[in-house]
Amino acid sequence: MVPRSKETKTVTEIAGRRLTLTNLDKVLYPDAGFTKAGVVDYYARIGPVIIPHLRRRPLTMVRYPNGIAGESFFEKRCPSHAPSWVATGTADPDLTACLVDDLPTLVWVANLASLELHTPQATVDDAAHPTSMVFDLDPGAPAGTLECCRVALQLRELLDRLGLVSVVKTSGSKGLHLAVPVTGATADDTKGFARALGQLLEQQEPDRVTVNMNKAQRPGRVFVDWSQNDRHKATVCVYSLRAQPRPIVSAPVTWDEVADALDRNDPESLVFEADAVLRRAERIGDPFAANVGEGRELPKLA
Repeated sequence: MVPRSKETKTVTEIAGRRLTLTNLDKVLYPDAGFTKAGVVDYYARIGPVIIPHLRRRPLTMVRYPNGIAGESFFEKRCPSHAPSWVATGTADPDLTACLVDDLPTLVWVANLASLELHTPQATVDDAAHPTSMVFDLDPGAPAGTLECCRVALQLRELLDRLGLVSVVKTSGSKGLHLAVPVTGATADDTKGFARALGQLLEQQEPDRVTVNMNKAQRPGRVFVDWSQNDRHKATVCVYSLRAQPRPIVSAPVTWDEVADALDRNDPESLVFEADAVLRRAERIGDPFAANVGEGRELPKLA
């Protein structure tokens, strides 16, 4: 979809918008030989499934102008050089962010070497009420992905009993992220609810699970990070690339795949690079789609 060129600049048109793409031959993932052209092409092709998860959400770009081996920086404020057609919005009166509402904007963002795309749980249209509750499962060594799978399945069972829908994705490292579409809740509500469920698991299995933010308490345990629901925090978006040695993606997975990885003792089965994610999207669509569907109200916890 995106032209590849050895020229410093390449002009293309996407959905009626004219874009100038730069330095497409620059290698951003040296271990994989994955270039900026590959990054732009990945985001352009994954656009149909990632844009619904980005739309109307203030974007935090994590930019790597010289690749993952170089310096990086977070950019929350939409840059002044953004094209006039890039939508902007704010959940903070002191900060106007880019909104990735369409494919040209996504490609423009990718051309900035924004490898990672992070978003909050709420949109700019109603910043006080998140559309999703998130559980960030972060393993403390020697715990790893499989320990996260076990906790994720336990959380899913609890959420099912409460009548809540849950979807799951890889963090792009060793962790997993669960998301629960909600309505009518504040960030304090979702944060407190997520913490309460994490505490329940911690009480049941204190040697395996913790909700304590103190890193000294985490070795060998899965940290259920409930604080990611804070109104001012952002989480890596589903389908975003990660700054790993290879172009690993924070990829949506099915609950059957999580259970199978645990049963087979195979954490690598939950590692997906950009090309594999594109093939999966063509084959199975978006397993994370429910997170931008109709949310449910949080029940009262006894």
